[in-house]
Amino acid sequence: MRKKLQTYVMGFLFLCGLMLAAGCEITDGDKTAKQKDLEFTVVEEADLPEELKTLIDEKKKEPMKLTYSNSEYLYIVAGYGEQRSGGYSITVDELYLTENSIYIKTTLIGPGADEKVTQAATWPYVVVKTELREEPVVFEN
Repeated sequence: MRKKLQTYVMGFLFLCGLMLAAGCEITDGDKTAKQKDLEFTVVEEADLPEELKTLIDEKKKEPMKLTYSNSEYLYIVAGYGEQRSGGYSITVDELYLTENSIYIKTTLIGPGADEKVTQAATWPYVVVKTELREEPVVFEN
């Protein structure tokens, strides 16, 4: 009887060990960890490719996150939709590469309390240009 009980206990412990091992995962690291910062240029509207200008104009009234590439560069666009006045700006807080993606973080900055601004609708957006890459772009807020 005692030997049979030991066999059951050993079997139970073996099964518990298998269940614990099945729940574990060996990884090579965090795939969202920053590998390197990417160099970029903020592009003025006058310097945008015509096709990209058209896309932005079609979508600027709503918040937008889009990418566009040509044979040389990757353009990343972050827009904040319609705002009730002027005086808004956008900062590019981060643009970096991970193991499998490009991450961009931008911030919309509103006008100061005593700043004189246009009292007409505006559609703030920022376009950054970086080296041509194939990774998908993740927009962070």
